[in-house]
Amino acid sequence: MKSIQSVNNIILFGQEAFQKLNDYLKNSKPSKIFLLVDSNTQEHCAPFFLQQLSTDVEVEIIEIEPGETNKTIDTCNGVWQTLSDLDADRKSLMINLGGGVVTDLGGFVACTFKRGIPYINIPTSLLAMVDASVGGKTGVDLGHLKNQIGVISNSEMVLIDVGFLATLPQNQMKSGLAEMLKHGLIKDEAYWKKLSDLSQLSSTDLENLIYESVIIKHEVVSKDLNEDGIRKTLNFGHTLGHAIESYFITNPEKEDLLHGEAIAVGMVLAAYISTKLTGLSRAETDNIKNVMLQTFQKVNFSTKDIEEIIKLMKYDKKNSHGNINFVLLEKIGVSKIDCLVPNDIIYESFNYYAN
Repeated sequence: MKSIQSVNNIILFGQEAFQKLNDYLKNSKPSKIFLLVDSNTQEHCAPFFLQQLSTDVEVEIIEIEPGETNKTIDTCNGVWQTLSDLDADRKSLMINLGGGVVTDLGGFVACTFKRGIPYINIPTSLLAMVDASVGGKTGVDLGHLKNQIGVISNSEMVLIDVGFLATLPQNQMKSGLAEMLKHGLIKDEAYWKKLSDLSQLSSTDLENLIYESVIIKHEVVSKDLNEDGIRKTLNFGHTLGHAIESYFITNPEKEDLLHGEAIAVGMVLAAYISTKLTGLSRAETDNIKNVMLQTFQKVNFSTKDIEEIIKLMKYDKKNSHGNINFVLLEKIGVSKIDCLVPNDIIYESFNYYAN
């Protein structure tokens, strides 16, 4: 697969990615390499990755606990302190080997340690491959509020090897699929249709679909690096989806939802709202709902749940001037940003999802 040259970095695929990484190390001559992993990628991914590495530079492994609940400033403090204890300097290199938590947090740590050291992202989950590793967003959660602290700063390169997906649990694969479905909904109806039935896909088909998804995100991000306009379309389903995810993480009576599971619900809700406000047809909305419910288990919401979720939306990063801004669809493949939505229609959307 051809590499994708972004504005500030390059996205590489397969075995060529490791060759280019070794070339980079030879030319840049980092003082030390710090490999950030979580306990899962330490076990399942680091041994293979280290075999691909060809360098005389010392490699130190820093391990963090997995999961969204550990994507915090406290975890950053631990990594910053470890970097300092291990004599990291501004010529050191951070390599983030993991899912979205590792790439988001590792990128943020690298951007802020000694006012910035270079870093490379190697996503190992489907979600990170198609979403978290592309576009330069780094950061951590503030309590239960997602991605409130961070910066936009691109890695030196992104290496994508679908071989890492071999040990990924099925629910994590589905979580990544939600972001791929989103890319079709906001930008490419033909891509949406390809993803609507995955029953006959081979591993090669999946690799090609991942590549297409990365292309879609790259094209959007390259036109709007700082999320002032078109890049906001990538947040379709996320205004309610992030609020749902945060609510379920912090409510002890609820089972945690993975990011993609919450975003899938958010996309159905946003699709219904689109029928009311931006002209999406009811047939298209029903199609979106059916595809999501074929892939993701239905989530139940009480009236109290909905009230609390709506309260959490005020923390969404796209909001401005006191307004909660939604991304909606005019039709599949065509999106509209900065839409204001009355609360009564939000409540209606939950009824539509439930029934």
